Amino acid sequence: MLNSNLPEPELLKTVLKPLLQDFHYWFGRSLALLETEKVDFLTPEAQSDLLARVKQAKQEVSVAQIMFEATGEQVGIEMAALMPWHQLVTECWKVAMRLRLQHSSGEPEKET
Repeated sequence: MLNSNLPEPELLKTVLKPLLQDFHYWFGRSLALLETEKVDFLTPEAQSDLLARVKQAKQEVSVAQIMFEATGEQVGIEMAALMPWHQLVTECWKVAMRLRLQHSSGEPEKET
């Protein structure tokens, strides 16, 4: 549990910095998967759309990281900006999990 007695700048460093690093990591993994794998249960258009959204989100996270560092780690990010990233990471996790299950069963799945 986080220490709520931390000064706000320390709280930002403790929470926001690793969160941005996590988003950057997971969007990078998702890009690698979507660029190198054919996801049979997604239409080509759906896979292309997901890839485009991941690329955009990864760029947004990179800008947020740059701004965070440029301000001496003194600026926060609105929840309204973080939630779409979180939802997209969750969507990517679901695709990766389903793809892993498909590969382990050896059976192709129908496109959705």
